[in-house]
Amino acid sequence: MARIGLWAALAVLALPVLAGLAGVIGPAFGYFPALGSTQISPEPMRALFAWPGLGTAMRLSVTTGFLATALSLALTVLIVAAWQGTQSFLWVTRVLAPFLALPHAAAAFGLAFLIAPSGWIARALSPWATGWDRPPDLLLVNDPFGFALVAGLVLKEVPFLLLMTLAALPQADSLRSQLVARALGYGRVTGWLKAVAPRVYAQIRLPVYAVLAYSMSVVDVAHILGPTRPPTLAVQILEWSTHPDLAMRFQAAAGALLQLGLVLVALAVWRGAEWGIGWLGTRWAAGGARGQKLDIVLRPLGAAGAVLIGLAVGLGLAGLLVWSFAGLWRFPSVWPEVWTLRNWAGQSADLGRILRDTAVIAFGSTAIALALAIAALHASPGAGGARLGLIYLPLIVPQIAFLPGLASFALVLGLDGTRMAVMLAHLIFVLPYVYLVLADPWRAWDARAGVAAAALGAGPVRVLWSVRLPMLTRALAVAFAVGFATSVAQYLPSLLIGAGRVSTVTTEAVALASSGNRRLIGVWAAVQMALPMAMFALCLAVPALLFRYRQGMRIA
Repeated sequence: MARIGLWAALAVLALPVLAGLAGVIGPAFGYFPALGSTQISPEPMRALFAWPGLGTAMRLSVTTGFLATALSLALTVLIVAAWQGTQSFLWVTRVLAPFLALPHAAAAFGLAFLIAPSGWIARALSPWATGWDRPPDLLLVNDPFGFALVAGLVLKEVPFLLLMTLAALPQADSLRSQLVARALGYGRVTGWLKAVAPRVYAQIRLPVYAVLAYSMSVVDVAHILGPTRPPTLAVQILEWSTHPDLAMRFQAAAGALLQLGLVLVALAVWRGAEWGIGWLGTRWAAGGARGQKLDIVLRPLGAAGAVLIGLAVGLGLAGLLVWSFAGLWRFPSVWPEVWTLRNWAGQSADLGRILRDTAVIAFGSTAIALALAIAALHASPGAGGARLGLIYLPLIVPQIAFLPGLASFALVLGLDGTRMAVMLAHLIFVLPYVYLVLADPWRAWDARAGVAAAALGAGPVRVLWSVRLPMLTRALAVAFAVGFATSVAQYLPSLLIGAGRVSTVTTEAVALASSGNRRLIGVWAAVQMALPMAMFALCLAVPALLFRYRQGMRIA
């Protein structure tokens, strides 16, 4: 049964992606029998390359993707290199780790409300520091260069890369290597970069690739924070995919193939940069520079970056909550002049139904993903390279490149617009995160407990259910919470597979982005933020309650 679960997990990871890509290739070259086109034609590609904004959209996708990934990786490495092994590092990881549960759209809305010309920062500085008595005419959100988009991506990707790095540190023997480097006179940061970074990066390479692919093709964050005329290529593809004129589906499919090509080229360029930086790094390491004076600058810089991310996310989310209860709130007042429940009451009719649908879809997809992850890990104790690559396949292949094709298949099969179809679409993206969170605790489990149970007559099934899973309850709960949060955050699968007939809190929140109604956005974004946070709190409370009388099962 475990081996069947392993193959089912691999099928969930690979088949929908391949089917979606197959469903895009045909329409990209004019073949789409469902729309009456049965002949191969280059017309969709011609229409795509004739679109005036294509060059700018491609440039935005590439530059924002590379910049967000490079900044996220650099900040993550700086935080770990400067502070690993200290109490401050434990505090930083505990503060930033919960941000992994925060949906991208909620973080983007929070940042937009914080840095907008009428946001909290401008209000706090006005009029005493700026002289403004009305919001300035500054394009800070949706700026044409995508800087706000990059900032929003960095806020979310640093916690993800930090989690992946923390999982890789024990396998790199980082603490002992760092102690040896410091004993040889190296500074904390320089010693970590020379002795530990190469081994750690080899283990987090695929997560970095996933961050690059996501940053280049993200839709919801780009819709909230990114440029609009023209938008990034992924946002424009979505506009073509949902256009009332069905003929635009051909151009959308051509754009999806172009987006996939852009990501593949970007990954190849990044891989080439790895070789170049590796060669330079080898020469730098051989040079013997100790870099002790660099710690004076780099350690405070790493701490400042972590604090800035924490403050930006925390204040942004607080701003969402305040706006959801705000009545009259004139600039430059820091707080609303009138507080009201009218914003929540006006949405109460839809809020319960959509909240229920979101929770059902998230719970179902996460439960299936957890079962498949357990089966896959039980059947395959080792971490094979090919299988590990398949885990990242749905994360590296852009959603906008294969979900339109998958939506076409769902339409032909009559499955689109149902909660079950959306749940299965979410499963494609939930399963990798659940597997990655659960894999390290699963493999770190002390097998001697299983041997002792077997010696007492327990069979393999009983060892699994009565010994291993109960001992891993906390890890299972955290994996479930991460999967639940991942499902809640899904925008594109809900929109395309749901065909507008299945709404989630994320689709509702993003749909309000263009309305400019901050009060309604605050309501839905607050709900989108609260749902995964509540699940995280529940999943942390349950093991604590179960093991309150078991000293060995508590966290030290």
